[in-house]
Formats: sequence, C-alpha cells, structure tokens
Amino acid sequence: MVKQRVAQLEYSEFQSAMLDEDKRRRKAAKIIAVLEHFHGPLAGLTVGDVGCSAGFIADELARAGAGRTLGIDIDVPGLRRAADRFGERVAFVCGDGTALPFPDGSVDVLVFNHIYEHVVDPDAVVTEMHRVLSDDGVLYLGLGNRLGVMEPHYKLPFLSYLPAGAADRYVRAFGRADHYYERFRTRRGLRRMLRAFHVWDYTLPVLATPTRFAGGELFPGAAGRAVKTVLARTPRPVLRLLLPLVPTYLWVATKTPRAPVGAALPQPPERVRPL
Repeated sequence: MVKQRVAQLEYSEFQSAMLDEDKRRRKAAKIIAVLEHFHGPLAGLTVGDVGCSAGFIADELARAGAGRTLGIDIDVPGLRRAADRFGERVAFVCGDGTALPFPDGSVDVLVFNHIYEHVVDPDAVVTEMHRVLSDDGVLYLGLGNRLGVMEPHYKLPFLSYLPAGAADRYVRAFGRADHYYERFRTRRGLRRMLRAFHVWDYTLPVLATPTRFAGGELFPGAAGRAVKTVLARTPRPVLRLLLPLVPTYLWVATKTPRAPVGAALPQPPERVRPL
C-alpha cells in the first residue's frame, strides 16, 4: 500500500544536507551568478528564497546586495536556526508555498532551488510564485529530472523512474527509508508546470563554463577539465539530444518576455519551448 503524501515538516531535522553550510553557500554562488547574468545586479531588489530551510542561500542573497531578503519555509527548526544567525539581514517567514504571505507583484526575484519534488502540490506553488512576482521579476529554478539515472537523495539508480509502490519497496530493500517521498517530473512535465512563464535554460551554459557560474563545485580534477572542454566545444544540436537525461535543469523564468543581459558564452542560454 502506497503511503499518503503529506508536507515534509522539519525537513532539516532529517536531511543533513540542509545544514551543510559550505555546500549551501557554493550553491548560492551559482544561483547568484546565473541571476546576475540574466538580470544584472541584485542591488536594491526584494528577493525571496522559497524553501529556505536553515537560511544559508537567503543569507548569500542578502550579501549580494538585495534591498530586502525574505526566507520562506514550513521547516520550523530550520527557520529558528536561520533567524538566530541571519535575522538581522533576512526576514524569515513560516509559510506554505501554496499561500505565500506577500501581495501580488511584490517580489523582484524568487529562488526555488531543488524544492518542487518535496512539496505536495508543486503546481500550486508555481501559481503562487507567479502571483507574487513583479511583472519584470525573475524566478530562478533548480529542477531535478525524473529521468536522471542516479536519484540524488537516496543514491539509487533509476529510483525516480518507478511508480510509487515499487519505489517504496526499492528504498526499503536497501535500507534507505520506509518509503520514497520525492516526486520528480520529466523535462516535458516541468515545461508544463511552468507554462505560464517565459523560460530560459541555463543548464548547458553552467555545465560548459562552470568557473563562470559555479566555481569549483562542478567537474573537479583533470577529468572534470576534460569534460568541461568537451561540453564547451560540442555543437549545440548534439547537446540538445542529451537534455532529456540531464539530472538537473537550471532555468530562469519571467512573467513577461525578456532576454539575458550578460556577456556571450561558449554555450549560451536558450529559450525553453513552451507547451
């Protein structure tokens, strides 16, 4: 019998990765680099991190010059830690993503990084983010792909491919959990989820020029340098064939049509064709 899906309260209490400060700050550096390439500096803007947990990414957004920084989550222990450390720079709010406590069009930049697979109704959260985002605002999205071979939370191959009941039995068989909670979507499903937005894909730009966007987080060592060189030089039509299997997509979405303002890249960002 498949266990009914409910909200993941107190996520930071059982997912230690949310408290890995160095890793979270490196992720924040990548997010900020992508946002600044697309939009320009964050100085003076109202910026919100939806699913902020312990607040490391929100703190980095504040340090990047945001005029007002908001951290939103239902993870009360994580929010307490965040407020204790970063409350002078960031306003942390306990709130559900399906009912964000902000007026229409009041936020300039939103970050939604590897969150959708954890929420009960991601479509409702996306609708709410569309509502609170300003007309010229920007939404950063880190999106796991259901067809990525290695499932990122439990490190089991093809786990996310399986229907719920089979996935539960798989994680139990390897002693990873009593059931598999996360629900990923394919690239097509993600495009459908974001159909109200205009979306740019930064996945290949970040992979091909990691030092520009992610510092040393991606492709360490000699093998990594070789992979980076191949990605930077491979014709775009060939890379597009691989996109359905890329484990994570990095997208930037807007309510109205816009184009990136940053410098040219070996593999430039491209529009995601709407459904």
